[in-house]
Amino acid sequence: MTPPIVADFRAGLIRGELLVQKCNSCGKFNMYPRYACPHCQSESLGWQKASGKGVLHSFTILRLGPPEGFENELPYALGVVKLDEGVQLLGRLVPDADGEWKSYKCDERVEFAPMSAEHAEKRPCAWFKHAKT
Repeated sequence: MTPPIVADFRAGLIRGELLVQKCNSCGKFNMYPRYACPHCQSESLGWQKASGKGVLHSFTILRLGPPEGFENELPYALGVVKLDEGVQLLGRLVPDADGEWKSYKCDERVEFAPMSAEHAEKRPCAWFKHAKT
């Protein structure tokens, strides 16, 4: 069962959209979802489609010791992306053609890479790839 606080975020991923939470009172974005705005404490929060573009701040490649349920997905890469909207989130990185991530570098531009609805339903997280220049 999907927790209500992330239901809209996950529904967006299934539709191929990256949504970020936005305060209806002060207009600031926040991520991950909260019940109250971290900037003004308002409980009037909504969702807005993000540009999907941002900067890769950090990333790691998991090759051993995955969390339970991820054993069949090794290796995979996780990255911290700061979106142009100003919020950061953890997402998966699309591998290079050879199945590795050697072409990724910190501080480079990345963009949201929607997965199929079936994939997004199974693993509801944002995926990112190199931004088109």
